[in-house]
Amino acid sequence: MDSHHFLGFFLLIFFQACLVSADINGSVLKMKTGTSSVPFDPTHVTQLSWHPRAFIYKGFLSSDECDHLITLAKDKLEKSMVADNESGKSVESEVRTSSGMFLQKAQDEVVADIEARIAAWTFLPVGSPCEWAFFSLALQTENGESIQILHYEHGQKYEPHFDYFHDKANQQLGGHRIATVLMYLSDVESGGETVFPNAEGRLSQVQDESWSACAKNGYAESDHMVVDIWLNFTAYTCTVKPRKGDALLFFSLHPDATTDTASLHGSCPVIKGEKWSATKWIHVRSFDRSKRLNRRAAMGECVDENENCAGWAKAGECEKNPTYMVGSRGSLGFCRKSCKYGLDHSYTY
Repeated sequence: MDSHHFLGFFLLIFFQACLVSADINGSVLKMKTGTSSVPFDPTHVTQLSWHPRAFIYKGFLSSDECDHLITLAKDKLEKSMVADNESGKSVESEVRTSSGMFLQKAQDEVVADIEARIAAWTFLPVGSPCEWAFFSLALQTENGESIQILHYEHGQKYEPHFDYFHDKANQQLGGHRIATVLMYLSDVESGGETVFPNAEGRLSQVQDESWSACAKNGYAESDHMVVDIWLNFTAYTCTVKPRKGDALLFFSLHPDATTDTASLHGSCPVIKGEKWSATKWIHVRSFDRSKRLNRRAAMGECVDENENCAGWAKAGECEKNPTYMVGSRGSLGFCRKSCKYGLDHSYTY
């Protein structure tokens, strides 16, 4: 089974298990978390586009939650960076002029609840949304990065870009980013729209004076009409106007795990007011595990991640099941020490 089929199979099983372990009451799905039951109501979700797959959730965050996230970030903001396409290192660029910071995962009860809500919506692992012991290994660490809080002042923007990576270094940290959840923490008087220039949109909105030229033109000199979620059909370019509490989910990969060029997106310059947002990037594999193993590799460590590794290796599983035991390009195995795959096999790191 190749990695693309395995990913699809895992997500299917994960989806079904979460449904069984959830309380279903009418159209509202309540996911069990460590702090409280998190309501997820699919009637709040509107499809924006199938190319890319993009959806908006109206009222995903409460006003208090938005204010809380802003308070956590306000005194810790630094100039936003971008990943260099060649080296993968974080560098400054005029392409992205906002400021931001990363929260810690489950930093407090509010953050933990939001992360669990993201898991309920995306059906991608965030800690332990399911309580089944069968899934404990898969869910000990999540596929998502920490939530990033971003602040855009007058004129600040993020030009069109992809959330998947072009460099090999970042691809080895949990693989490509498969999905992005962008949460709007404030209203913006004018500007700050999220634009998908290559999208095939569905729903349109009558434009008013608060729409920036960037939004009207799809972030380019384009004849495409603008899309939003509030009225009827027409339109091609997909644009979302920031509204406090709403969240945008879009996928950067196709279902077969190939990159989707229609996921190109940007944040229009803020014309009036300011824009606060929170972003959760989700990878195809565990982001935490990849970072942890890379740190161990840098320190010269090679370890087993399962207490049964030695027995499995003795039974010949290193040869019979090399993908799990040893790993493959871009995917680290769980029993490298017992299989005697050390740092001389550095390609898996």
